[in-house]
Amino acid sequence: MNIHRAGSRPSLTPSPDYFTGQVRMDPINAIPEPGRVRAVQVTFEPGARTAWHHHPYGQTLVVTAGKGLVQQEGEAIHEITPGDVVSIPAGEKHWHGASPDVGMSHIAIQEADADGATSTWLEHVTDAEYGADRA
Repeated sequence: MNIHRAGSRPSLTPSPDYFTGQVRMDPINAIPEPGRVRAVQVTFEPGARTAWHHHPYGQTLVVTAGKGLVQQEGEAIHEITPGDVVSIPAGEKHWHGASPDVGMSHIAIQEADADGATSTWLEHVTDAEYGADRA
């Protein structure tokens, strides 16, 4: 068993290859082999967002603060707020991030594949895509 005390692990700044805007990641867990579940608290400043991506075994997002947006390819953008849980199936192309005027934090939970990868990153979400009509 490991106990990680609050504030005992440094925050991470993810690669700009996969995110637009200011984003901070705070690790929650990374279960050692044979476990494959990974969880991270992600904080997006207003307007920040992921690139399009998908996950080999899907992803669950638990919104903890602020106001966010999420979209699967070919569908309308949905607003998400604290307490919302978003279940994203394996292989579904999507993006998520903060609203234009309010930041957002969520816990992201996903399972790594046999190579340790949790995501396949694709192209950035354009400003036009980000500003599209909402559901």
